[in-house]
Amino acid sequence: MKKLRFAFFACLFLQLSANAQTPVSSVRSAINPLAAPFYHGVASGDPTQTSVVLWTRITTEEAAPLVSWEIATDTLFENIVASGDTIAGAESDFTVKIIAENLQANTWYYYRFNVLLTQSPVGRTRTAPESGVENLRFAVMSCANYQDGYFNAYRDVVNKNDVDAIIHLGDYIYEYGISDFTPGGDTSRLHEPQVEITTLEEYRLRHSHYKLDPDLQEIHRQFPFIAVWDDHETANNAWTGGAQNHTEGVEGEWETRKNNGKQAFFEWLPIQNTNDLVRRSFSWGNLAKIIMLDTRLEGRDEQAGTGAGVADTNRTLLGAEQLDWFKNILSESQAQWKLIGNQVMIAPLRIFGNPVNEDQWDGYPAERDRVLTHIRNNNIDNCVFLTGDIHTSWGNDVPLNTGSYNSSTGAGSDAVEFVCTSVSSGSFLTFGIPLALIQTFNPYMKYAELTKRGYLLLEINPQFAQGDWIHLSTVETRNFTSQTAASRRSLNTENHLETPPQALTPRNTNPSLAPEPNYLTTSASKSIASSLILSCMPNPFHDRLAIQFYLLNRSEKISLSLRSVSGKEVYQQELNLLSEGLHEGIVQTSTLEPGVYVFTLNDGKSVISRKLIKK
Repeated sequence: MKKLRFAFFACLFLQLSANAQTPVSSVRSAINPLAAPFYHGVASGDPTQTSVVLWTRITTEEAAPLVSWEIATDTLFENIVASGDTIAGAESDFTVKIIAENLQANTWYYYRFNVLLTQSPVGRTRTAPESGVENLRFAVMSCANYQDGYFNAYRDVVNKNDVDAIIHLGDYIYEYGISDFTPGGDTSRLHEPQVEITTLEEYRLRHSHYKLDPDLQEIHRQFPFIAVWDDHETANNAWTGGAQNHTEGVEGEWETRKNNGKQAFFEWLPIQNTNDLVRRSFSWGNLAKIIMLDTRLEGRDEQAGTGAGVADTNRTLLGAEQLDWFKNILSESQAQWKLIGNQVMIAPLRIFGNPVNEDQWDGYPAERDRVLTHIRNNNIDNCVFLTGDIHTSWGNDVPLNTGSYNSSTGAGSDAVEFVCTSVSSGSFLTFGIPLALIQTFNPYMKYAELTKRGYLLLEINPQFAQGDWIHLSTVETRNFTSQTAASRRSLNTENHLETPPQALTPRNTNPSLAPEPNYLTTSASKSIASSLILSCMPNPFHDRLAIQFYLLNRSEKISLSLRSVSGKEVYQQELNLLSEGLHEGIVQTSTLEPGVYVFTLNDGKSVISRKLIKK
């Protein structure tokens, strides 16, 4: 049987007026309607020695469906080790997060969900080791702009099946409108909604759209994520009190917008939410301590530019509470390696002695000195900073005092830093200055490449920490190749980078990938309506109502209407010549009186209605 597939189409911005915009079509990630209600796949994250977070999203018109889950040591689920039930509700955008507990350390597991007599795809995850581990591998990734290209880096990690977990350093989504950021080679790969997102509904829709990407879905299905946000989960160059890409008043209050982005992030990613903080740490045996920092929203003062303000020693990037937390973990950890997930580059980057980018630690040099002084004064070896944000690849020594650093021997370096390039976001950090000149001004930078997309493959063992930069041939099509562009390593207690004798070789120790979903491998017999409202949210609603529906077949005409329960029509629109696929839009409802309403969709073959409440 031929697979039933549909494309994702552009957002319809609907108004309660006769001036609603006409939808514009664009090519979208193909998804299968037979995947309902698990259109967004499954995911796992935050693995400890005894637990892991399991995630999915239920797309249904049921108000509060009962969702069951189970986790097993085998793909046939003959040895189920934990199970339970929960409710998917509108308050969490129908996303489901479960903490599966009482698991065995250093073990691969398989998990699945069940709702409305339908089973989800099987996901694969693992717990962290407790002791005795001799080798760990992670894919370190960041900056996946949907408009800038395909997520081939995610697919490459899946194809190789050679890492224990994904360390994602942020910019998981981008907040821009379609005209605010120039798309890459495929200009039809536009994200939804098409406006710059500011409201909770819009952040949710943007996450929903990203999660429909098949490569993002698959890497989530096969590996646990350890993730933090950067700025684009809220707005570009964000800090605690604002952002470069936020205009107070015109785009609402920053505190409201920031909280909208944070809430959607916690809803849509497999991450524990502890007091709305993303800083946290994980022990992977005695070999590695993973420390995830928030250099963006928790304690960052506003960027000061490269003038005198940068020298203000009272300015902070982490905030006093997080800095104390970070220093205590560094001092108390017995792990051999300290892997520090961090959004922005900590190594100085200067031209003619001037910092280039005040959004990095260079804009907060006193804070950097506080961290590095603590590392040096307490003789803390093997600190490895893992950085994203700038869409380029760097391997850096990190000295407290650059003047006493010896570039020939690495003496004077207090830590090392691996900066991964972007999954798809375009390069911008070239400054028109030759790379050789950049390294002349910054001799502690042992590797840099400013043009390629990809990720960092990181191996940790008792002898060394090695990073291989994996670069892709293209992100403009899904036909790509990958290669190891460069490798650097830090030997145990040396705290500086060197070129290793060879790149990392495949381990071939992971179990087989989780099996493909049944709807991709068997003839399905589900009955699917020609049109279906996927969601009307939120419900109850206030001043905005987000609508999603898909068409299995091309439709000559679609009628949309919103009526009060008394029958009064308050909104009506007809859409002509809609192609098959998923459509979505936002109805402005601020002028409506509180009460009960019915939203109806009619494609000429079926009529589907949804009862909604306006508060």
